[in-house]
Amino acid sequence: MRPRLLPAALVIGLLAPVIDVTVQAHHSHAMFDLTKEVTLTGTISKVLFRNPHVMLILDVKGPDGQTVSWTVEMSTIEIENRRGLSPSMLKPGDVITVKLNPLRDGSKGGNYTSLTTADGKTFD
Repeated sequence: MRPRLLPAALVIGLLAPVIDVTVQAHHSHAMFDLTKEVTLTGTISKVLFRNPHVMLILDVKGPDGQTVSWTVEMSTIEIENRRGLSPSMLKPGDVITVKLNPLRDGSKGGNYTSLTTADGKTFD
């Protein structure tokens, strides 16, 4: 006896809630403290202009003179392009200023709210 195949509409209907929850969970900002904003000026050491999020590693000198690497999470490539930000505008060695909502757990990272390049262009 041949196994019965489920109609495509039924399969989609069964999977839709699972897919929706996964997508919503991915876009959660729960890990960031949205009540705080930190301003950092530092040197880009790495740029990851890729989906699901553009990421920067920013080397920031602390008050003690030690350099600390911060992971800066940005939005998708498409959204950053709509804001006017392209991969050629962010390169390792560039000094930028970033405002971000820091990670709740105190790790050195956060979700950016604005970015200002060395030549004064601001993206938010």
